[in-house]
Amino acid sequence: MRKLTSAALLCALSVPAMAQANCGEVSITEMNWASNTVVTNVAKFIMEQGYGCDVSVIPSDTVPAVTSVAENGEPDIVTELWLNSAGEAYLRLEEEGKIERLAKVLDPGGVEGWWIPTYLAEKHPELKTIEGIMANPELVGARFNNCPDGWGCRVVSDNLVRALDLEASGIKVFNHGSGETLASSMASAVQDEEPWFGYYWGPTVPLGKYDMTRVELGEYKQEVHQKNQTANADNPGVSEFPAATVLTSVTTDFKEREPEVTEMLSNMTFKTNTMSSLLAWMDSNNASAEEAAVYFLSNNRDEWSDWLNDDARKKLSALLEN
Repeated sequence: MRKLTSAALLCALSVPAMAQANCGEVSITEMNWASNTVVTNVAKFIMEQGYGCDVSVIPSDTVPAVTSVAENGEPDIVTELWLNSAGEAYLRLEEEGKIERLAKVLDPGGVEGWWIPTYLAEKHPELKTIEGIMANPELVGARFNNCPDGWGCRVVSDNLVRALDLEASGIKVFNHGSGETLASSMASAVQDEEPWFGYYWGPTVPLGKYDMTRVELGEYKQEVHQKNQTANADNPGVSEFPAATVLTSVTTDFKEREPEVTEMLSNMTFKTNTMSSLLAWMDSNNASAEEAAVYFLSNNRDEWSDWLNDDARKKLSALLEN
């Protein structure tokens, strides 16, 4: 790890580049979850070392960031903005011409669903569908690991459990008390190659660390999924979980002021699986977001090189080769 995250490169993360460039002061959000800290630090490194920007990182969260743009016209860049959490306030900003979405920073987006370990799916292919699981409850330990109370996924999963009549098939629903126990239940089962069946989402450390297979619930039905987001919905139905749209957005003022950086941000997309693997690397190495950014840039040049213009690409390549 130390070879990949050398002191010189880490220093570059905190010291703006002195290269001649038209880029001036730039502000970017850093939300309070791990994948966003990685996205922000990768973007910061590229903007400073490739484009000569003076970058300020603004600690924030989804709603405060949207509110700040509405009231103050800043920060310039809001990245890893989960559209399903930003709500109507964000859409109003787009309608008013104050902010513009540039790209889906996660491809295909935030993923969620019901999962089993891949070794279980390979041994019993019939378990890849919910019908196969309900016909063979003993093969998944006759247990569904559900979200904690208060989480949005708990509401949806509870409605799916009722719509499927899951417990009538012999599967007991276990409602976890915290995200930590949900994650540890998966970890314990996978490490011992035992059955596990339950809800999870990504990008996250567990989906980066463990090889899991998503159970097919059927086709995605927008109206059904929307109804399932209401607690104790009347006549809930069965629908697959859709991928959540996760954006990088900028103020319209920034887009006009910094067109080259805007173009780079329009290209900046991480595969969701790549991000989960990166989070797993951070966890295994007790690494910081800055170290993870350097690790990503050092080991995934094919992914990020096309994001940049020729001049910025040459600058970063020269720095990373040193």
